[in-house]
Amino acid sequence: MSRIGRKPISVPSGVKTRVADGVFHAEGPKGKVAQALGNGIGVESNDNQLNVTRANDERDTRARHGLMRALVANAVQGAAQGFTKYLDIVGVGYRAEVKGKDLNLALGYSHPVVFPIPQGIDITVDKNTRITVTGANRQQVGQVAAEIRGLRKPDPYKGKGIKYTGEVLRRKVGKACGK
Repeated sequence: MSRIGRKPISVPSGVKTRVADGVFHAEGPKGKVAQALGNGIGVESNDNQLNVTRANDERDTRARHGLMRALVANAVQGAAQGFTKYLDIVGVGYRAEVKGKDLNLALGYSHPVVFPIPQGIDITVDKNTRITVTGANRQQVGQVAAEIRGLRKPDPYKGKGIKYTGEVLRRKVGKACGK
């Protein structure tokens, strides 16, 4: 049996969970998260704990057992606490601000870049250079952060662009002056 798959998931107080039509639903203070369960995978609930079970020992079901347990645990954690990604903007004149449902970015292009904020995601900007992406769905938070980073990836020579906080960039040496 999968080592990850057999671990129980503790459900914090204030989070409601249910399974309907092969979809796991978690609802908590940070929002609602739905996760589709694969064929042969079930979720049993008892005393503020969830156990992910499998119906058979076929290779495909065994392979997805640990994955489904991790996705269900992420749904419970997202509904209870949410997920956060931090991005830093590096460069002279590079800045960001939130206006209504849009994130406006000045990234050194000849035009401002407007990024529409998807539903279920909150974006805040600190000091014009620190972007915080928060939400209940871990996959969606990571995808939105990756899309924002993709608007201006960090330059390998000067390091200008949008990067994750704490991301280590491989810097290249500039042109050597020859005599």
